[in-house]
Amino acid sequence: MKELSIIIPLFNGSKTIESLIEVIEIELSKVNFEIILVNDGSTDNSFEIGTKIAATKKDIKFINLRKNFGEFNAVMCGLNFMNGNYAVLIDDDFQNPPSEILKLYNKAKDGNFDVVYSYYNAKKHHWFRNLGSKIVNTFTTYLLKKQKDLYLSSFKILNREIIDEIIKFKGPNPYIDGLIFQITNNVSSIEVIHLKRENGDSSYSPRKLISLFLTIVFGYSLVPLRLTFLAGFVSIIFSLVYMFLYALNIIPEWGSPIVIFMCGCILCSIALIGEYIGNAFLQLNGKPQYIIKTIHQKKE
Repeated sequence: MKELSIIIPLFNGSKTIESLIEVIEIELSKVNFEIILVNDGSTDNSFEIGTKIAATKKDIKFINLRKNFGEFNAVMCGLNFMNGNYAVLIDDDFQNPPSEILKLYNKAKDGNFDVVYSYYNAKKHHWFRNLGSKIVNTFTTYLLKKQKDLYLSSFKILNREIIDEIIKFKGPNPYIDGLIFQITNNVSSIEVIHLKRENGDSSYSPRKLISLFLTIVFGYSLVPLRLTFLAGFVSIIFSLVYMFLYALNIIPEWGSPIVIFMCGCILCSIALIGEYIGNAFLQLNGKPQYIIKTIHQKKE
C-alpha cells in the first residue's frame, strides 16, 4: 500500500502535466507514492500525453473519462482508484507547487487530522474566481456548519478513513467538501504558497459558480426547505393581519399586490421543491458520477 496518492483531475492541461509530474517525483522522492491522473474530457492532446506518461513511468495510473463530468466527479473517480493511506488533491495548472504537498502531509500526520486544507497568504487567482470563492465560502459556513475562518481550497489532503466514507456516495453531483463535513469535524488548515497560473485561462465561469452554488444548496442542506416553510408561515400571518385590519377599515384594499405576492411565494416554493425532487430522481435513475473509457498503466 502506498503512503500518498496524488490525484490530479486533468482538463486541457497538456502543456503543464509532464513538468508537474516531474516536479512531484523530485519533491516526493523519499515518499512511497502514486499518481492518479483523471482526464476529464480534455479537448487538447492531454489524452496522448497522459497515455505516454502512464506507459513509461511507474506508479502512475491514467484514467480517461468518456466526456467532461466536472472536477468533483473526476476527483471522485480518482478516490475510487487510489491505493494510499492519504490522498492529496491538486490541480494541473501549477498554481499549487508540489513542494507544498509535504506541508499538508506532515500537518495531517503529526496532528492526526482527517483533512487538512491549504490556504494562501496572497492568492493569484483571477479577481472573479476570488469573488466566487468568497461567496461560496460564506454560504458553506452556514450550510455545512464549518469553521468561519476555514477556506475550502481544492488543494487538500484526506486520510484513508475519510476517503472510504466519501466513496460510498454514488450520487451524480458530488461535492467533496460537503461530503467531508457530513463525515468529520476533525479538520485543520495550513498556509501554502500560491503561484500564478502557468498556462491557459481558468475554466471558472459564472455558469460553473451557479452550478456549484445549486449543488451545495440543494444537495447538502435542508436550509432552503426550512426557509420556504418560514416564508409560507410569514405569508399566512401577513394575510391574516391584513384581513383583520381591512375588516376594521384601518387599511385600504390591497387585493392585487397580495395575490401577486402569494403567487410568487407559491411558484418559488414549487421550483425549490422541484430541485430537491429532481436531484433525487437523477440519483434513483442511476445517472453516473463518471464513465471510464480507458485505464492506462505501465506494464510490469
